[in-house]
Amino acid sequence: MVTGRSEEVSGRIRLGMVGGGNDAFIGGVHRIAARLDDKFELVAGALSSTPEKSRESGEALGLARVYDDFEQMAIREARLKSGIEAVSIVTPNHVHYAAAREFLKRGIHVICDKPLTSTLSDAKKLVKAAESSDALFILTHNYTGYPMVRQAREMVANGEIGKIRVVQVEYPQDWLTEQQDFKQAEWRTDPERSGAGGSTGDIGTHAYNLACFVTGLTAESLAADLQAFVPGRKVDDNAHVLLRFEGGARGMLWSSQVAPGNENALRLRVYGEKGGLEWSQEDPNYLWFTPYGQPKRLITRNGSGAGDAANRLSRVPPGHPEGYLEGFANIYSEAADAIQAFRNGASPDASVVFPTVQDGLSGVKFVAACVQSSARNAAWVKLD
Repeated sequence: MVTGRSEEVSGRIRLGMVGGGNDAFIGGVHRIAARLDDKFELVAGALSSTPEKSRESGEALGLARVYDDFEQMAIREARLKSGIEAVSIVTPNHVHYAAAREFLKRGIHVICDKPLTSTLSDAKKLVKAAESSDALFILTHNYTGYPMVRQAREMVANGEIGKIRVVQVEYPQDWLTEQQDFKQAEWRTDPERSGAGGSTGDIGTHAYNLACFVTGLTAESLAADLQAFVPGRKVDDNAHVLLRFEGGARGMLWSSQVAPGNENALRLRVYGEKGGLEWSQEDPNYLWFTPYGQPKRLITRNGSGAGDAANRLSRVPPGHPEGYLEGFANIYSEAADAIQAFRNGASPDASVVFPTVQDGLSGVKFVAACVQSSARNAAWVKLD
């Protein structure tokens, strides 16, 4: 069943959404991110696993067209003259592959929440689907959209800290310290929907992606020790991972959702032959740079020390905080720029560096390798 009102959309990109109904946190975040720079118009959705909830959510959002399921939505929208050009997929992980496939094969661009899929098999199939489609695939590892993360990436690429030796990344939270039964906790601790990894899939993939994005390094192997500390939990809620990168650099990754006192404490430290960089998501407008043998230097968002890569993504003068929603919106803005280029038969600007389906595959490989390594008593596993 399709419900809704007829609507003409402006020059903005016509966007649909799968998942993200009334009670879904991440759906609201994606909608805010898509609206912030006024480059998208949300017009259609299959917003819930039940038709009734989908219709209720669509009515509350004032959508032009509301569908009972994503397959029906993909078929109908592809046939409409003013159908959607892109779709946001914000469902639990196990739905990502099937939903993305339906839109990709009809030439509709996909903006998908992370991780890419719940299984490595589905991730590989989704890569093939994306590569065989003319449509773009954007993965919302939103922390890559923070200006000071782009600053760090640019400084590494410019050789300002020299050859990298050590990468330390951590992402502790405390919201799953005890058993929780509300929606967001319930599906994230169900391996049938989240995948085999718990904290490794939910936040460990963010930490892993951030480390690789900033450093430009590729991990070649890892050794992981995963725990499910909460009794009865079927997926990990804490992970310690050693990483070996191509070129000789070494890394450590800690993800935890049972660390009291930590709300969303994603932190990255990178050390090279010539200096080090430190960034914290809870204080995201600042990047610490320490040239070897010199005092630490504070680089601020849109401040005098920030470069082009960071300034391009900054909206307000220094001292006015920008954070989670703006970083998320930067991914959407870059996606819009790429889609606009696609409309015009051109390639995206070289400055557009949003995460792709290949980054998503790397994240799912990371989770699978962590689970495999831990099952083998933290044996080293190759990431090939």
